[in-house]
Amino acid sequence: CAAFPALVYIHGGYWQCLSKDDSGFAAPPLVSQGVAVVAVGYDIAPKGHMDAMVLQVRRSLVFLVEHYPRIRGIYLCGHSAGAHLAAMVLSTDWTEFQVVPDIKGAVLVSGLYDLEPILHTYVNDALNMSREVAQRNSPMRHVTPAVPAACEVLVAVAQHDSPEFRRQSQEYSQALRAAGWSVSVLDLAGVDHFDVIERLSEDSYVLTQVGRRAVPRRIRWAATSLRGGAGSGAFHRVWFLIPGDSEHDFKSMMTPQE
Repeated sequence: CAAFPALVYIHGGYWQCLSKDDSGFAAPPLVSQGVAVVAVGYDIAPKGHMDAMVLQVRRSLVFLVEHYPRIRGIYLCGHSAGAHLAAMVLSTDWTEFQVVPDIKGAVLVSGLYDLEPILHTYVNDALNMSREVAQRNSPMRHVTPAVPAACEVLVAVAQHDSPEFRRQSQEYSQALRAAGWSVSVLDLAGVDHFDVIERLSEDSYVLTQVGRRAVPRRIRWAATSLRGGAGSGAFHRVWFLIPGDSEHDFKSMMTPQE
């Protein structure tokens, strides 16, 4: 098989609802153009805690690199909590994982990049974060200097997002740019926090078009879903959808986590 790029989608849900199984809506327009779509799962609260979620998403990328060596270029896309987790991936020190994913780009949609403001809101009832945990997992506090091969980042925000989401998107993009990253900001008119991402199922939607232009079309495999578990005995379930097959015709296999 030829080398291929992969778009990795990280779902939102305030870190306490939704799953990778709810992420398929984003795949058809991209799959139809020959783009691999990878839906990443993580243990949501209250079962999962913030440190574990960030680690699971990072391990998912390591899993992709180690088990699919033909991947040439990873493109991150996350919405809301998923945009936060994707941003945390950008701040990763990969030396501890002994592998460096080739991240070519990131599309961060309506994300939160500073977790301290939610400490005293209902969102933290399930997360139960301390201030230390919130600071440790706030991308705004961990922007690294861009290296020559740093990926391009698109920070997207909805016109009808709340003022806090809009503020954080603006400030995080400014922090990245100050650190030397290549950053673009996209203010999407006429959408709110939810349909800003739900409309990815539409071919004509501007964010769908941006995704198509950002990711090269050079692949055979079209859709993959995995979960970055933790601990011995955990498994990743991986599904492949081959272009030209029915969108419901999945081949599956189980791969143990090392």
